[in-house]
Amino acid sequence: MSSSNFHRCIENFTCEQCGEAVSGDGYTNHCPKCLWSKHVDINPGDRAAECQGAMEPSALCQKGGEYIIAHRCTRCGFQRNQRARKEDDFEALLALAER
Repeated sequence: MSSSNFHRCIENFTCEQCGEAVSGDGYTNHCPKCLWSKHVDINPGDRAAECQGAMEPSALCQKGGEYIIAHRCTRCGFQRNQRARKEDDFEALLALAER
């Protein structure tokens, strides 16, 4: 997260997609179990988006040695890429890669 607009916000949340209790660390931006996210930011961490739609993981790609999860908002269509994390469910990442 190298954006100059990034606001680190440490929050725990319950995934609205699968119900997983997620412990946030200030960089947590999706559920590590099902990989879904929520459209809450305009700039990463600012919590300024009014949409609040579910962000579906739509693709997995690799960039610079890192895996990137592409998310698309099911409400407004907004798209954002987010880094996969070591905490992410490996089977969920594999299933996403196979799509």
